[in-house]
Amino acid sequence: MQLRKLTLIAIGALLSALSVPAASAQSANPVVARNVVLVHGAWADGSSWSEVTARLQAAGLNVIAVQNPLTSLCDSLAATRRALAMLDGPTVLVGHSWAGTVVSEVGLDAKVTALVYVAARAPDTGEDFIALSGQFPTMPVRAGVVERDGFTTLTEDAFTKYFANGVAHDKAEVLYAEQQPTAASLFNGRTAGAAWHIKPSWYAVSKLDQTISPDLERFLATRMQATTVELDAGHLSLVSHPREITSIILAAAGRSE
Repeated sequence: MQLRKLTLIAIGALLSALSVPAASAQSANPVVARNVVLVHGAWADGSSWSEVTARLQAAGLNVIAVQNPLTSLCDSLAATRRALAMLDGPTVLVGHSWAGTVVSEVGLDAKVTALVYVAARAPDTGEDFIALSGQFPTMPVRAGVVERDGFTTLTEDAFTKYFANGVAHDKAEVLYAEQQPTAASLFNGRTAGAAWHIKPSWYAVSKLDQTISPDLERFLATRMQATTVELDAGHLSLVSHPREITSIILAAAGRSE
């Protein structure tokens, strides 16, 4: 049964890759962007982008790190669109983890010239992502999810060991204290569009991820025909490997370091 399931996944990846419009192929010369919008995922806040933000600003880019409400997909889409509306000109849209869902839909905006996914979800239009992810291994962080009054958080043990694996322990403890409660219903949301079909996309796979299966990340990157970089990092590569994540974003922005 497991072999059959993996075979179906492989076939699905191949068919999806073949069906992606030619417009999604990566451009040899990406549009030079002046702005970057960064969107954090579940159990985090905008501060998780702080080191990446500083590097992008030093490279001369205008940056907004969205304070993603994590109350519903609709609310997260609205917050990201408000940030995008504040900027003029070509913009790279970046999502970490669950925020890949947001990036996939908001990325349809004409202002967005490229998408970057950092260990992120990348659903297709209307896709049941829970069903898709169920075809891949359940990761250890799942056991540390605690729900109360309709919102979820991670236990300290799960956060520091699995969500922030690869991050210095003292830094992981700070991030744990700053984690933002996430609506339990958030993960059921389905997008009304998938911009990666028509926008150049980059994907940073976290090879040591204990939150999202690295194999799922590779499947998503292959399906969208993304320019893909694999990092020896856990789920929070934006914290543990800010230089590498910055380099990927700069490439998507048509800039060099």
